[in-house]
Amino acid sequence: MSVTTQDPAAPVESAEPAERGRLDRFFEITRRGSTVKREVLAGITTFATMAYIVVLNPLIIGTAPDADGKILGMGAVAGVTALVAAVMTIMMGIVGRVPFGVATGLGLNAFVAYAVASQMSWAEAMGLVVIEGLIITVLVLTGFRKAVFRAIPAELKAAIAAGIGLFIALIGFVDGGFVRAGSGVPLQLGSGPNGTLHGWPTVVFLVGLLVTGILVARKVKAGVLIGIVATTVLAVIVNALAKPGGAVLADGKPNPDGWRLNVPTLPDPLWQKPDLHLVGNVSFGAFANVGLMTALLLVFTLVLADFFDVMGTTVGLAKQAGLTNADGTDMPRLGKVLFVDGVAAVAGGAGSASSATTYVESSSGIADGGRTGLTSVVTGLLFFGALLLTPLVSLVPSEAAGPALVVVGALMIRQVKEIDLTDVGIAVPAFLTMTLMPFTYSITNGIGAGFISWVAIRVAQGKARTIHPLMWAVSVAFVIYFGINLVKAVTGVS
Repeated sequence: MSVTTQDPAAPVESAEPAERGRLDRFFEITRRGSTVKREVLAGITTFATMAYIVVLNPLIIGTAPDADGKILGMGAVAGVTALVAAVMTIMMGIVGRVPFGVATGLGLNAFVAYAVASQMSWAEAMGLVVIEGLIITVLVLTGFRKAVFRAIPAELKAAIAAGIGLFIALIGFVDGGFVRAGSGVPLQLGSGPNGTLHGWPTVVFLVGLLVTGILVARKVKAGVLIGIVATTVLAVIVNALAKPGGAVLADGKPNPDGWRLNVPTLPDPLWQKPDLHLVGNVSFGAFANVGLMTALLLVFTLVLADFFDVMGTTVGLAKQAGLTNADGTDMPRLGKVLFVDGVAAVAGGAGSASSATTYVESSSGIADGGRTGLTSVVTGLLFFGALLLTPLVSLVPSEAAGPALVVVGALMIRQVKEIDLTDVGIAVPAFLTMTLMPFTYSITNGIGAGFISWVAIRVAQGKARTIHPLMWAVSVAFVIYFGINLVKAVTGVS
């Protein structure tokens, strides 16, 4: 970045340019080819695609009973979910200086709710989450997590990025009601009989997909954000006129033609005082309550899932934002990014929001031009706003956010061009990585399959010496991870 000198005798018109200069230097905005305006818009876009977690996490964490039958409550979980997302996303922006949003991890929260808390109290379950986060943080401080990042072959990193693209596209399709569980088939098109499209919310999703796709194709600035806003406005109009209702009717019967998650109506009240009494509700008594082996296996599962889910997300987002070096083996401030993510897991447990992690939906803001930590700061500030305006978050239906994820997925799948598919030894691990992410709804599963198959095929090809030692170690860990139920059966742990 060039610096312009000024005549000391010249009058100073305003302090704003100097302030802007400090902001630019701190976040390296110009150096990364961005602008303050673009970063702010990208931050809004990331928030718009992540905000659903303030509604969805309470439905999972806030309604599931622990072993004593106690529930945390949706209102309280909504408050701590927004708080953790706000604090940790801003920390990611200031410390990591990357455009990555942080919030409660989906998948991990369901595991905590249904596999962990069901065996102990909620306080003890969150205690295990804190321990998991501390272990992750120690692995970062020792350099192990960063070393694993660098040990992943470039072709697998490209496959991870492309696989995440497929994964978030499927999330968008499912959230938008375009793809659903079918009768006799795992997935089908829409909610109609024999896989047909039906219902006004699906129409809103399709219009949003076309509008967002056109905006991005025409390289309209903030095209993803404009698409989300336009689709939300359309959803509000459609809901007012057609009244399709929610996913569940007043009498408790399912409504397949209703809005999937949020009904796009202006909430009343718009403002409410946040309930944060769950912060600090943590106990470390699980080891005595459920037994040492059970607690250790639960922590091991949490650590492995969090470790590689974030590793894959970081690889994909960094490549999309152009933050990796030429061969994709490193990125600026990688250690600090991974450190913040480890601290986020601790914060999520301490706040009773479940483990917080880097969000793959950050790709939407990156697609809108976000390249620096300023994007994350804006997203975090909006989550602080969500603390007071939690009801307003529900205005954006998943049918309006889903199209953005599908379009961003299409952008990320372009990473496949970096994979040499003529080499079967590369093509098979890459294919397994890419396909198992969406097919199993898990980034971790895709990475595990890719690691194990990469090592196995390289050995079979007589290329064992080319395998990094950490690839061996991680592959063994994944074999244990995938076979954990067998381990439980052998050890007699339920």
